Amino acid sequence: MSEHKASMTAGGACPAFILALCLAGAPGAPSRAEPPAPGTNALARFPCNPAEIAHYTAYRASGVVHIDGRLDEPCWLAAPRSPRFIDILTGKPTLYDTRAAVLWDDLNLYVGFWVEEPKVKATLTKHGSHIYENNDVEVFIAGRDTYYEFEINALNTVYEAFFIWEDAYDKGGYAEAPEFRRSNPEVKPFNGVGFTNHPRGLRLGSWAFEFPGLKTAVHVDGTLNEDSDTDRGWTVELAFPWAGMKWLAKADGRALPPRDGDLWRIDFSRFNQYKAPPPAQDSSGWFWSRHGVWDSHVPECFPYIHFSTNDVIRLNAK
Repeated sequence: MSEHKASMTAGGACPAFILALCLAGAPGAPSRAEPPAPGTNALARFPCNPAEIAHYTAYRASGVVHIDGRLDEPCWLAAPRSPRFIDILTGKPTLYDTRAAVLWDDLNLYVGFWVEEPKVKATLTKHGSHIYENNDVEVFIAGRDTYYEFEINALNTVYEAFFIWEDAYDKGGYAEAPEFRRSNPEVKPFNGVGFTNHPRGLRLGSWAFEFPGLKTAVHVDGTLNEDSDTDRGWTVELAFPWAGMKWLAKADGRALPPRDGDLWRIDFSRFNQYKAPPPAQDSSGWFWSRHGVWDSHVPECFPYIHFSTNDVIRLNAK
């Protein structure tokens, strides 16, 4: 979700925040008991209820994962899928089914999406286009002092950005990279979308960042941009190389690839250019784990992803 999505909320405004004490600690820290990140008040109030944040175990993939968008390898068939996505604001059921799953191996973090969509549409074809102006699915990967935003539409067109908290920028060495320098015209101040009073304050966003080695693929189960028939939907298959995550891992020195039991924070969502008809209170933003506010940029609300070295196929064969 970018700042441009703020105008898409139902009625043009967000409901009152659902405020709760958030003791979840630093987003993305690699230990089971996460300490507060520097600059973050451990007792700060966030819009999501910490007791409701989703937990998921990501197992190892065996064999080669072919990034073709079909999600038909045995490891994907064995991987546990998320629950059906819910509305970002209300947590209520959504009009169509959306689910995600996560796998990994020594080279990549893999993400798969299953998207029910009776009329699959997409128009944007240039990398970096405002994909949120189409129907899309999104992944946000959090480091301790940073997070990465990824969006993709049914034409396999990608939008990405990288965010750094201001309180960590100077001491974190981020100016070493041209794509993060303040002098870069694609690096701009950012203050969230609906949750603009984040306890860590401002952050810098880089729209010059492109994830090294990223592989993406989409498969449409139907006919794209054809209204005369009914589609089943589309699936998305993603491979994020661990080697491309050095800026996410830098602040806390987390292992790449993760060790058994390591804990990350990763968000999964879907945004639509339509809403379910009344009486549904459809915000058009559907999430694995509810944020309670119209803003994807709240790492404290991201699901907890627990990494396991157990092979997903062997685990399911027992």
